[in-house]
Amino acid sequence: MINDLNLFQKDIGVNFSNKSLLLKSLTHKSANQLNNNEKLEFLGDRVLALVLSNKLYELYPKETEGVLDKRFANLVNRKVCCEIGLSIGIHKYIIVGNSKKKINKNDEKIISDSCEALVAAVFIDKGFNFAKNFVLKIWKKNIDKSSITILDSKTKLQEFSLKLHKTLPIYKLLDSKGPRHLPTYKISVSIKNSKSIIGVGSSKQQAQQDGAKKLLKEIFIK
Repeated sequence: MINDLNLFQKDIGVNFSNKSLLLKSLTHKSANQLNNNEKLEFLGDRVLALVLSNKLYELYPKETEGVLDKRFANLVNRKVCCEIGLSIGIHKYIIVGNSKKKINKNDEKIISDSCEALVAAVFIDKGFNFAKNFVLKIWKKNIDKSSITILDSKTKLQEFSLKLHKTLPIYKLLDSKGPRHLPTYKISVSIKNSKSIIGVGSSKQQAQQDGAKKLLKEIFIK
């Protein structure tokens, strides 16, 4: 295992002073209930939040908080963290309870959590500036792509309403029917000086998105 860790350190460009910290970041709770990467994952999540939110703040100084939040969410969600983990080969080194199990891209949560735990381990072992540069390096492609983030209809409508009227859109539940496993919701949406538009969907969120999309089209906002 030591040889494997040395190879992994070479691959990611980090030479740990505390090798046991690296080992812990790669240990899933199924392999060790007491000494695993859960708490490191908790810390890594916060380190990522600070590094990436600060980077977005620098890159998009004129963006609103809502838009920045959307870009941020697209950088730190489980799917992206898993993709980053796969890109650095972390899945080849994760230790799980079943020694015969091989981690693959379908183990999204395990890989994502391990990636965040690794960030925390780098932070503890090397300090914030090193961890910051490490994160910005392995997240570079995703940060570059953040410039083309597409906002959903609810967010677009909210940004438009706040900018023009300083008020939020108003959503009202009009009706819900159908069986519990297959419901249909009708929700009206309006902003100041607009007519109410009805959105329909199999969830409240979908109905709100549908209504927001229709209202944006009504007021000629793409």
